[in-house]
Amino acid sequence: MLTSHRLLQQYWHDRRFDIREVRVWYTDRGAPDDRSVAEGPDIRLEPYYLGVRTRDGEKPVPYHRILVITYRGVVTFENLKVAGLGNIIAGISETFQGSRIEKYQE
Repeated sequence: MLTSHRLLQQYWHDRRFDIREVRVWYTDRGAPDDRSVAEGPDIRLEPYYLGVRTRDGEKPVPYHRILVITYRGVVTFENLKVAGLGNIIAGISETFQGSRIEKYQE
């Protein structure tokens, strides 16, 4: 099982992945629902935290505050605190067509 930090390192350093396709939802006290989202180009990886670029400058976000990571609209990491809620937090809906599940961003 990859930690959020290891998974993000893989996305950043493996040429098979495009960081523009990564989104990270994290606990952000004081924000609506106490969470915010950052997109790949606005994220900088540090050993103990993410640097998230905001309108007010860069904000440090410790890795333990990461709730959900998606790649190309698919949940690839869920914090145990929100296990089973990743699609809801990320705003991904599922529609059933026969035995096939389609995922799309709302």
